[in-house]
Amino acid sequence: MKLEQISIFLENKSGRLADVADILAKAGVNIRALALADTTDFGILRLIVNDTEKAKKVLKDNGFTVGKTEVVGVEVADRPGGLAEILTVMRDSGINVEYMYAFVQKSGGNAIIIFRFDELEKAIETLRKAGIRILRGEEIYSL
Repeated sequence: MKLEQISIFLENKSGRLADVADILAKAGVNIRALALADTTDFGILRLIVNDTEKAKKVLKDNGFTVGKTEVVGVEVADRPGGLAEILTVMRDSGINVEYMYAFVQKSGGNAIIIFRFDELEKAIETLRKAGIRILRGEEIYSL
Protein backbone atom coordinates (compact mmCIF):
# COMPACT_ATOMS: atom_id res chain seq x y z
CA MET A 1 0.00 0.00 0.00
CA LYS A 2 2.98 2.29 0.37
CA LEU A 3 4.70 3.90 -2.58
CA GLU A 4 8.36 4.75 -2.87
CA GLN A 5 9.06 8.37 -3.70
CA ILE A 6 12.47 9.83 -4.40
CA SER A 7 13.38 13.34 -3.33
CA ILE A 8 16.14 15.21 -5.11
CA PHE A 9 17.86 18.26 -3.64
CA LEU A 10 18.37 20.86 -6.38
CA GLU A 11 20.16 24.17 -6.51
CA ASN A 12 17.68 26.79 -7.66
CA LYS A 13 19.39 27.60 -10.95
CA SER A 14 18.54 27.36 -14.60
CA GLY A 15 18.79 23.91 -16.14
CA ARG A 16 18.78 21.73 -13.02
CA LEU A 17 15.29 20.33 -13.66
CA ALA A 18 16.23 19.66 -17.26
CA ASP A 19 19.35 17.82 -16.06
CA VAL A 20 17.26 15.51 -13.85
CA ALA A 21 14.72 14.84 -16.60
CA ASP A 22 17.48 14.16 -19.14
CA ILE A 23 19.39 11.78 -16.85
CA LEU A 24 16.22 9.81 -16.08
CA ALA A 25 15.19 9.71 -19.74
CA LYS A 26 18.58 8.38 -20.84
CA ALA A 27 18.32 5.68 -18.15
CA GLY A 28 14.85 4.67 -19.34
CA VAL A 29 13.16 5.80 -16.13
CA ASN A 30 9.61 7.08 -16.54
CA ILE A 31 8.30 9.83 -14.25
CA ARG A 32 4.76 9.03 -13.09
CA ALA A 33 4.16 12.00 -10.75
CA LEU A 34 6.13 14.95 -9.46
CA ALA A 35 6.06 17.92 -7.13
CA LEU A 36 8.55 20.72 -6.70
CA ALA A 37 8.96 22.92 -3.64
CA ASP A 38 11.52 25.68 -3.82
CA THR A 39 13.10 28.57 -2.00
CA THR A 40 15.40 31.27 -3.32
CA ASP A 41 18.47 29.04 -3.12
CA PHE A 42 17.30 25.42 -3.49
CA GLY A 43 14.40 23.14 -4.22
CA ILE A 44 13.23 19.64 -3.46
CA LEU A 45 11.92 17.66 -6.40
CA ARG A 46 9.71 14.75 -5.36
CA LEU A 47 9.14 12.02 -7.93
CA ILE A 48 7.20 8.79 -8.30
CA VAL A 49 8.97 6.80 -11.01
CA ASN A 50 8.61 3.35 -12.54
CA ASP A 51 12.03 2.21 -11.23
CA THR A 52 12.99 3.86 -7.94
CA GLU A 53 16.32 2.10 -7.42
CA LYS A 54 17.55 2.79 -10.94
CA ALA A 55 16.52 6.46 -10.66
CA LYS A 56 18.32 6.85 -7.33
CA LYS A 57 21.48 5.27 -8.71
CA VAL A 58 21.73 7.28 -11.93
CA LEU A 59 20.97 10.55 -10.16
CA LYS A 60 23.52 9.87 -7.40
CA ASP A 61 26.06 8.84 -10.05
CA ASN A 62 25.51 12.28 -11.61
CA GLY A 63 26.13 14.17 -8.37
CA PHE A 64 22.59 14.69 -7.08
CA THR A 65 21.60 14.23 -3.44
CA VAL A 66 18.71 11.75 -3.46
CA GLY A 67 16.55 10.34 -0.67
CA LYS A 68 13.72 7.84 -0.56
CA THR A 69 10.42 8.34 1.30
CA GLU A 70 7.28 6.27 1.68
CA VAL A 71 4.03 7.91 0.58
CA VAL A 72 0.47 6.74 -0.12
CA GLY A 73 -1.48 6.95 -3.38
CA VAL A 74 -5.17 7.49 -2.68
CA GLU A 75 -8.09 7.36 -5.06
CA VAL A 76 -10.18 10.50 -4.61
CA ALA A 77 -13.63 11.14 -6.03
CA ASP A 78 -13.21 13.55 -8.94
CA ARG A 79 -16.00 15.92 -7.92
CA PRO A 80 -16.44 18.90 -5.63
CA GLY A 81 -15.82 17.72 -2.06
CA GLY A 82 -13.84 14.59 -2.97
CA LEU A 83 -10.61 15.87 -1.46
CA ALA A 84 -12.45 17.43 1.49
CA GLU A 85 -13.81 13.99 2.43
CA ILE A 86 -10.33 12.46 2.61
CA LEU A 87 -8.90 15.41 4.55
CA THR A 88 -11.82 15.35 7.00
CA VAL A 89 -11.16 11.68 7.74
CA MET A 90 -7.51 12.49 8.42
CA ARG A 91 -8.34 15.53 10.57
CA ASP A 92 -10.88 13.59 12.62
CA SER A 93 -8.26 10.88 13.24
CA GLY A 94 -5.61 13.40 14.30
CA ILE A 95 -3.36 12.57 11.34
CA ASN A 96 -1.35 15.38 9.79
CA VAL A 97 -0.82 15.70 6.04
CA GLU A 98 2.79 16.77 5.67
CA TYR A 99 2.36 17.37 1.94
CA MET A 100 0.41 16.11 -1.04
CA TYR A 101 0.36 16.42 -4.79
CA ALA A 102 -1.88 15.32 -7.62
CA PHE A 103 -1.16 12.49 -9.98
CA VAL A 104 -1.61 13.02 -13.71
CA GLN A 105 -3.53 9.79 -14.35
CA LYS A 106 -7.12 9.00 -13.39
CA SER A 107 -8.22 5.71 -11.89
CA GLY A 108 -11.61 5.02 -13.44
CA GLY A 109 -13.64 8.16 -12.81
CA ASN A 110 -11.51 9.16 -9.84
CA ALA A 111 -8.40 11.28 -9.38
CA ILE A 112 -5.25 10.05 -7.66
CA ILE A 113 -3.46 12.08 -5.00
CA ILE A 114 -0.11 11.26 -3.40
CA PHE A 115 0.00 11.94 0.36
CA ARG A 116 2.80 12.06 2.90
CA PHE A 117 1.39 11.62 6.41
CA ASP A 118 3.13 12.09 9.74
CA GLU A 119 1.81 8.69 10.92
CA LEU A 120 1.87 6.53 7.80
CA GLU A 121 0.64 3.22 9.24
CA LYS A 122 -2.17 4.91 11.18
CA ALA A 123 -3.15 6.84 8.05
CA ILE A 124 -3.34 3.67 5.96
CA GLU A 125 -5.49 1.92 8.56
CA THR A 126 -7.74 4.99 8.91
CA LEU A 127 -8.21 5.23 5.14
CA ARG A 128 -9.05 1.52 4.92
CA LYS A 129 -11.62 1.76 7.73
CA ALA A 130 -13.22 4.72 5.96
CA GLY A 131 -13.55 2.65 2.77
CA ILE A 132 -11.11 4.82 0.84
CA ARG A 133 -9.18 3.01 -1.86
CA ILE A 134 -5.40 3.03 -1.52
CA LEU A 135 -3.55 2.13 -4.68
CA ARG A 136 -0.79 -0.46 -4.69
CA GLY A 137 2.66 0.54 -5.88
CA GLU A 138 2.39 -1.70 -8.94
CA GLU A 139 -0.77 0.13 -10.00
CA ILE A 140 0.92 3.53 -9.83
CA TYR A 141 4.33 2.57 -11.25
CA SER A 142 2.76 0.92 -14.31
CA LEU A 143 0.37 3.73 -15.28
